[in-house]
Amino acid sequence: MEKIRKNIAAVLAALIWGTAFVAQSFGAALMPPFAFNTIRSVIATLSLILVVVLFAKVKKEPILPPKGKRKELLIGGICCGAALAIASAFQQAGLAYTDPGKGGFITALYIVLVPIAGLFFKKRAPFTVWIAVGVAAAGLYFLCIKESFTVEAGDLLILCSAFCYTAQILIIDHFTERVESVRLSCVQFFVVTVISGLLMLLFEQPDWSVLPRCTIPLLYTGVLSSGVAYTLQIVAQKGSNPTVISLLLSLESVFAVLAGLVFGDTMSGREWLGCGLMLAAVVFAQLPPLDFRRKRV
Repeated sequence: MEKIRKNIAAVLAALIWGTAFVAQSFGAALMPPFAFNTIRSVIATLSLILVVVLFAKVKKEPILPPKGKRKELLIGGICCGAALAIASAFQQAGLAYTDPGKGGFITALYIVLVPIAGLFFKKRAPFTVWIAVGVAAAGLYFLCIKESFTVEAGDLLILCSAFCYTAQILIIDHFTERVESVRLSCVQFFVVTVISGLLMLLFEQPDWSVLPRCTIPLLYTGVLSSGVAYTLQIVAQKGSNPTVISLLLSLESVFAVLAGLVFGDTMSGREWLGCGLMLAAVVFAQLPPLDFRRKRV
């Protein structure tokens, strides 16, 4: 039952991230990326602080964790937030030089990078999960790549973001057993706010007059996509295999395409094939590990 609950949390996070692409696209047309990320992270931090305070009152616990846990919470939040902020920065910079479909495919390559990186941290994945990773990567290709695949400067920047997202997933996997999920997410987004804010001041001159028109996209991405979805990711990863959870999180590509259908987009047979392969990979990853050892008679 616990495994099902965590899988549902990961799928819900993917659903929110997938549908948030619509809000992000609208916001990107009005505001530069670092300014948009800064404000959404401020909203996420404030909403998570409210949740932490409410949970503390309901459980009749102190708002701050015990002294022995504060250092781990701070270190975990800084590491997760830095990885997430850098990943977002690389992704936004790369998307200026490559198309969104190719960018989405390269970003989601964390489903391959996570199990490979996990080998160095003794996080081995069953053989069935490795098969699922391969099938999911093929599905992402059919879903996202519509033209010939040529490597450009923007692609390399987005590949850097995929490595950073991989680091964020593995860092969360390390700290989820040590600190409370909502507090970790809160510190994470405070760090993202600081880093994104510095990048905004260094590289952008945003027009704040467009804020009223960005209210709904900022609230959706700040409260749901950042505050809720990334907290669900942390909850899902607690005690779970990071490779399996990364497969579930990669469904955001499927949900993004399906959300586009609601707003009048159409899907080709190639894209339907990609969705089918990704869903098959997720189901296959949930099967019991294959045992190739011969049974003695």
